[in-house]
Amino acid sequence: MAIQRLIDILNQLDDVHQSMLVSGQTKKEAIIKDDINSLIQIMNQESRMMKRIAALEEERIAACQAFLREKGIKSSLNLNITELSRLVFDPEEKQSLLQTQASLSKTLNELKLINDLNQKLIEQSLNFINYSVDLLGASPMQEITYAPPTHKPTGSKASGFFDTRA
Repeated sequence: MAIQRLIDILNQLDDVHQSMLVSGQTKKEAIIKDDINSLIQIMNQESRMMKRIAALEEERIAACQAFLREKGIKSSLNLNITELSRLVFDPEEKQSLLQTQASLSKTLNELKLINDLNQKLIEQSLNFINYSVDLLGASPMQEITYAPPTHKPTGSKASGFFDTRA
């Protein structure tokens, strides 16, 4: 039956997203530890998982269309799971479909939270790197105290540790 195929695909999607969630947790640890090699490996794994998710999404759409055709609906509507559940009349199948949807939704929300956290950690890391580069690029001979604008410095300005013009 088409509805059981759809439920199976949704369960597979949930499994892959659970793997992405574990990968996101591992990525968080790699970001905190500043372990670039692990981060690259994790991102490669995530890329493979994203390809799997895209393939499962195509299967899900095909299963939804097959279910609609089975119910006699010839339109190519792109219905969500809640709308499809209204067309399921077997209580066990309907319950299974809604439970799978709830599980997938919960996993996706957790994944969104961990991705937001990882994004903030990366932004903080980049801000720290920019700050460190700015500190290294500052001239060590600069006066820290106030000087009236009428007093122009004589001689050439000493360059910092890095030549920012390069």
